[in-house]
Amino acid sequence: MKIIGLTTALALISLSFTHGAPPPGRAAGKTTVIKLEPGEVWWGGAVNEGHKMPFGSQPYSIDLYGSSFGNQCAPLLVSSRGRFIWSEKPYRFEFRDGSLKISAARGPVVTEKAGNSLAEACRAASSKFFPASGKMPDPLLFTRPQFNTWIELVYNQNQTDILKYAHAVVDNGFPPGVLMIDANWQRYYGNFEFKAERFPDPKRMVDELHGLGFKVMLWVCPFVSPDSEEYRQLVERKLFLMQGKPGAATSWKDATKPAIIEWWDGYSVVLDFSNPAAVDWFKTQLANLQTKYGIDGFKFDAGDTDYYPESAVSYGGVLPNDQTELFGKIGVNYPLNEFRAMWKMGGQPLVERLRDKFHTWEDLRKLIPHTFMESLMGYWFTCPDLIGGGDYVSFLNLKSYDQDLVVRSAQCQALMPMMQFSAAPWRVLDRTRLDAVKRCVDTRQRFVPYIMELAERAARAGEPIVTPLEYYYPNQGYSAVVDEFMLGTRILIAPVVSQGQTRRSVVLPQGRWKADDGTVYEGGRTITIDAPISRLPYFERQ
Repeated sequence: MKIIGLTTALALISLSFTHGAPPPGRAAGKTTVIKLEPGEVWWGGAVNEGHKMPFGSQPYSIDLYGSSFGNQCAPLLVSSRGRFIWSEKPYRFEFRDGSLKISAARGPVVTEKAGNSLAEACRAASSKFFPASGKMPDPLLFTRPQFNTWIELVYNQNQTDILKYAHAVVDNGFPPGVLMIDANWQRYYGNFEFKAERFPDPKRMVDELHGLGFKVMLWVCPFVSPDSEEYRQLVERKLFLMQGKPGAATSWKDATKPAIIEWWDGYSVVLDFSNPAAVDWFKTQLANLQTKYGIDGFKFDAGDTDYYPESAVSYGGVLPNDQTELFGKIGVNYPLNEFRAMWKMGGQPLVERLRDKFHTWEDLRKLIPHTFMESLMGYWFTCPDLIGGGDYVSFLNLKSYDQDLVVRSAQCQALMPMMQFSAAPWRVLDRTRLDAVKRCVDTRQRFVPYIMELAERAARAGEPIVTPLEYYYPNQGYSAVVDEFMLGTRILIAPVVSQGQTRRSVVLPQGRWKADDGTVYEGGRTITIDAPISRLPYFERQ
């Protein structure tokens, strides 16, 4: 679902809460300055900044406190020279004049050197601070393309059109997998019943979807609409984030009113997941959906750190970032899950989706470096954004979008850990380009056994599924390559991500590489290949 007016909403939130109690650990910690080694570059912090990485050659700064930047974040920095930085709490970091400065830390900062490569830094940090759980999300999320109803239906989620969409998936030759029913299926936020006027028989709908071969996920969020029955029940129990009293520090015991949060769908109160009673209530609602309707899993949205203002008061006295982490801990209970915003939950069996991308070539080019960041920070079970982008306005007028962009987006995702459709390819593409997208799905299906092998290895050993070339070919000048990626150690994928491009250069590391067209190349050089709209270039190490 699209984040609408996020920057404006966050500004209004900060203006709305100016006199509450300061959060624990707000006082800035000591400043740590690290001199960069010659040629050393770094990755980390915020996934949505991935296209600006690696860091080191240009000035850059960011504060991880109080914002998810619309996507996953982690208090981790890793370097091409085997160094890493970790803290259990957020901090500010800045690259400038050959140095890395860590400041405003809300907790102790660990700096270590684990070797001389990016991979060694990632492995050491993961092993010590976010080890692999031994579990992975539901295999269906990897083995079949996913289908999300957002672009086709937007806020008009309804039984008739959801079933029509699902049948069209199958009728047009796509394999059924996970189907996600997106936002606005419920009566209002905080209520977990389907809108009767749009869903006359939701159990029959879910049964029919199951019969077609789909598993069904529902969009959920932590917000509750004010002036609702659920609000009146829960406010008495203080299960919401509370508002501090103006002009004075406020304890949770003394707080009497819930904080009103502006988010992309208006003004609501938000569940305080530092309160075990709020977690229990939320999980009970999800369990009821599973029992009553046969729902298989959930898309957990809107848990952004930004929606927990620092001046509000929580039951557990936690930082805003911690609330996002607590939301993620709920999702671990559901093998079918998806999150967009996250904090410090690397190593867990959670699906981490990239935030909504616009229907532009510029945003298509961000898919690969942003996926790198998810992988390097321990969010191994990554899902790109919706194919063609999550900006639904682009798909309202068939003259306003680029069919080639949809195809190249599908090619970019085909050999990533997951692949998610929303805009119906059979609706928005001509026959030639629809066939090209179907070839992407066919290519993916051939590699599913290898993708599953990598997913199982990630769950067991904490090794990323997708990486930059620098990960397996360290210190060979590949750190700036952001339009190619490795799938495990064997497959190099070089999709086209620029408009009108039908030839592209490909950086091949040392070794022998067999291309998708059967040509074998000696590596250690850059080659140029043809890449018509029908081709997804990939190379298998021999």
